[in-house]
Amino acid sequence: MRLVILSGRSGSGKSTALQALEDLGFYCIDNLPVGLLPSLTEQLQQQPIEDKSGVAISIDARNTIRGLEQFPSMYQQQIKDRIDCDILYLDATPTTLLKRFSSTRRRHPLSDGEKGLKQAIELEKQLLEPIADLADLTIDTTRLSLYELRDQIKIRVVGRASQELSLLFQSFGFKHGVPMDADLVFDARCLPNPYWDPQLRQYTGRDQAVCDYLDNQPMVAEMQADIARFIERWLPEFQHNNRSYLTVCIGCTGGQHRSVFLAERLAGHFQRTMHNVLVQHRELPTTG
Repeated sequence: MRLVILSGRSGSGKSTALQALEDLGFYCIDNLPVGLLPSLTEQLQQQPIEDKSGVAISIDARNTIRGLEQFPSMYQQQIKDRIDCDILYLDATPTTLLKRFSSTRRRHPLSDGEKGLKQAIELEKQLLEPIADLADLTIDTTRLSLYELRDQIKIRVVGRASQELSLLFQSFGFKHGVPMDADLVFDARCLPNPYWDPQLRQYTGRDQAVCDYLDNQPMVAEMQADIARFIERWLPEFQHNNRSYLTVCIGCTGGQHRSVFLAERLAGHFQRTMHNVLVQHRELPTTG
């Protein structure tokens, strides 16, 4: 029986993620007290829930402070080695969280007469650090729609077979900030930039004209090969360390050309030998 522990700051999309897991066949429990985790784990070992893909529980800052502080030792000693478990942590930039609460007019669960919304969001980050530090997968929902978040849950979490590592290549633009959920970051800004060719500026690294341009640049092929070799060398070490997810981010200035091209090529390279390899372009509009 598989257990997914879901956490994250309020407004980051936990309700959407938990609903997605429920729709995908998981038995879901919202806001489980941390102290009940060991007994739940023991029950799942002895009597799995029939006709369910697994169990998903949400833990948030409404738990007691003592319970959140005890989570790491409780998880390491009583849960980690006893059951197939993933910790999924959702987050977004403070500005995004502020905007989401303002637009929905919801009250933050930690706000009161002494703390405003901004202070409550910061306090929540501090309270959830013990869980965030242990997360197998962190998803930055700042630029994700509800549908994109549901897709990530479906493909990366539910679609990952037991003991299989899920590898994501994500392109981004440095001028918009480095992704919060990056495990490895590679900088492609030293490569020739198609943006400075007026005939290529309107295209992206997915379009054939840009691909042809970058294919003719020896430095691009060298960087692609170097990144591939680095990942091939260290991926087994991540797996031996019981890592279930790895997010590799490739950045260029605007996230339109070089980083997109490299992310696509690297994903294609690893898809030949791995099952759960995904590619995502943060700065490009989604299609389909």
